[in-house]
Amino acid sequence: MSMEASELQDLSDDADYAASQQQGSASMMRSDSGKRSSPSEHEDAELIYLKDNVAIHPTQFASERISGRLKLTKQDSVLFLSWIPYKGQTSNAKLSEKDRSLYTITAVPFTEVRSIRRHTPTLGWQYVIVVLSSGLAFPPLYFYNGGVREFLAIVKQHVFLARSSEDPNVFIVNDFQSPLQRTLSSLELPSSLPVASGQSVYPLDGGSSNENQGRTSADIGNRVSSVIQSGLRKQKSHDPTRDLSIHLLEKFSLVTKFARDTTTQLFSENNGFGTVDKRWNNLPIHSYPEKLSNIAEEKHNEIRHSYSENDLLKDEEISNDIDVPADPLEFNKLSLVWGKPRQPPMGHKEFTALLDSEGRVVESKALRERVFYGGIEHQLRREVWPFLLGYYAYDSTYAEREYLRSVKRMEYATLKQQWQSISPEQAKRFTKYRERKGLIDKDVVRTDRAFEYYEGDDNLHVNSMRDILLTYSFYNFDLGYCQGMSDYLSPILFVMEDESESFWCFVALMERLGPNFNRDQNGMHTQLFALSKLVELLDTPLHNYFKQNDCLNYFFCFRWILIQFKREFEYEKTMQLWEVMWTHYLSEHFHLYVCVAVLKRCRSKIMGEQMDFDTLLKFINELSGHIDLDSTVRDAEALCICAGENGAASIPPGTPPSLPLDDGTLYPQEDDVL
Repeated sequence: MSMEASELQDLSDDADYAASQQQGSASMMRSDSGKRSSPSEHEDAELIYLKDNVAIHPTQFASERISGRLKLTKQDSVLFLSWIPYKGQTSNAKLSEKDRSLYTITAVPFTEVRSIRRHTPTLGWQYVIVVLSSGLAFPPLYFYNGGVREFLAIVKQHVFLARSSEDPNVFIVNDFQSPLQRTLSSLELPSSLPVASGQSVYPLDGGSSNENQGRTSADIGNRVSSVIQSGLRKQKSHDPTRDLSIHLLEKFSLVTKFARDTTTQLFSENNGFGTVDKRWNNLPIHSYPEKLSNIAEEKHNEIRHSYSENDLLKDEEISNDIDVPADPLEFNKLSLVWGKPRQPPMGHKEFTALLDSEGRVVESKALRERVFYGGIEHQLRREVWPFLLGYYAYDSTYAEREYLRSVKRMEYATLKQQWQSISPEQAKRFTKYRERKGLIDKDVVRTDRAFEYYEGDDNLHVNSMRDILLTYSFYNFDLGYCQGMSDYLSPILFVMEDESESFWCFVALMERLGPNFNRDQNGMHTQLFALSKLVELLDTPLHNYFKQNDCLNYFFCFRWILIQFKREFEYEKTMQLWEVMWTHYLSEHFHLYVCVAVLKRCRSKIMGEQMDFDTLLKFINELSGHIDLDSTVRDAEALCICAGENGAASIPPGTPPSLPLDDGTLYPQEDDVL
């Protein structure tokens, strides 16, 4: 229904409005209507939002309306909208039970919703119009008791809403017309299953596979004729029995759905890096030492470099049906030349030897090199991680660090008091606080709960994580809280075992990785752009394959970069990888070379099986728990050395985790959607 048509409705019947209020109040006491659910609604769905006395007007007359209950439910991380009329009640005898059933809206997934238009006049009743992806729209939903803003705020917590540039009262749902235009409000990161299970749990709200898209399109097409004749008919119910791996792919395919449309735009434009692009085009292909092949051949005869037997990346599992272009770097041999074997982790005695009598790190490069090649014993991480993260200065003394901890502990307590002092009455008038607190409360109870440190009910460490994240949202109010931050905080809190120290280490980390969570997604843009250039440099045939198969956007590496491989390795291995990357020993952007290393190990399988974007995305997700860390780090080191200055030149200045360029806006945010 168009906006113009809805404006013709005569909705000035005050008596009818009063009656509807009474009806809405009475309905709250009717257990039958409160508990009733349609056959297509599942009992295990989580109730997110409920609003009584929301009405649909089948005609232009306000007296002829159907009042009901509006609900938002969530199942398998998909948000559904339902509107169920009150049973046996309409405000006009002319409206039959058939009319009531005709306008019922049953469990419509937001993956089928294109936009929501709101209308909040100074005088009169508020309503919203939900427009489907097919272009069809449900009749306006009138909020007789107000609450449109609250409704949109709840929706915003679970799916991505963007205000239309053409009409400020229209909110686009899951709009990806700009590359990676996605906030982490819709990127849910629930607790992961133990990696040993071999499954990567990383659901995202909405999205569907090709199969599901086809089914949805058929549903929408079938509705067209029904709407013309007798209005919208009921949706097909969501099938919770789908294979888990397919379901995870569907959730992540919010990226898939728009990947091909944005490929050309993302990499044909300068993306703000015109100088880098021009310089890149003039770079010669990196030349390697003439004796490289001979040296590598000799080494190859002495040492065999491979992944574990059950690894998904084994050469034996790769299809040979299709000729795969040779690796230009002879990658299997290259890491034998430059990639050094891992050393035992650094212990306390060895660390102490790197300090002078007052506790200063004598040579920071030596410390970073030692951590890069061997990591740190767990008991020592609490002392070393603050150096790597930048919380402690390498030239600070024991006394200076103790004083810093004391001052920062008091500062943390002051920051924490800011939100602890908010009264319930204040909270009612502080929408941003309520939204962030609700999101944090929801995320912390599902972050690493399978890990012993965070398992169980009323876990004090989970409460500490919640307090730290809430405090950070006040410390950095521009950035606030975004889903995924709890994944970064979890290992830090586990290692530091102190709330204040964990907070300041997390602050230091977010100084570098905070741009990953910007609403404009520029931090992710630059990293994916740099990754594409590194693959082009280090494996041109693979890069060309991605280009030919609409995979040039590298969105399949989105999760790797967003949370720094947190979901690809078990907890201890993740900490080992993070401390290696935090050294910035060979490069600040070592994580990008890790991406390239994994892709190159998979190149024969990817190209041999002619994977398209959807298949590649599924394959990458299923690598979780099957990547050998030591081999990957060794390969990434070899690639980083091999790329040399050309590799560094292909990464735009300010690309995370480099410190942001000082332009006065560390965390550019859009205006509030609502």
